[in-house]
Amino acid sequence: MDLVRGVVGAVSVAALALVMGCGGGGSRAEPDAPEVSAAPDAGVMAPARVEVIARLTGCEASIRIEADELRQGVCHTARADYLITTFPEDRLKETWLDSASVYGGTYLVGMRWIVSARPELMDGFRLTLGGTVRTP
Repeated sequence: MDLVRGVVGAVSVAALALVMGCGGGGSRAEPDAPEVSAAPDAGVMAPARVEVIARLTGCEASIRIEADELRQGVCHTARADYLITTFPEDRLKETWLDSASVYGGTYLVGMRWIVSARPELMDGFRLTLGGTVRTP
């Protein structure tokens, strides 16, 4: 639960930075060079929707943040609590990661989404969702 509190704090700061620096008027177009995150075992690319990513990881997410710049859901499972954050544009994801870097942590990063969880869960999530494990 301490991980979730720490990540929620990081997310709050990152969301505030996004709202202050990126509020409205921007294009919601796809990025020119999308990051491909094919899951090695599943042979699929996880969609950038909190609810679908949550189902793929075995939970039903409770949405905590619903904003133009990001959506975030929290998952509570027997294995762990973790956060799923999605973004309408890759540049917003990178801004969030830059803001979260002051808090440390390990993130599974895909095309317009991030899963924030304990490091020991990342390999299993990566096999299901694809993406890249990053420590900003």
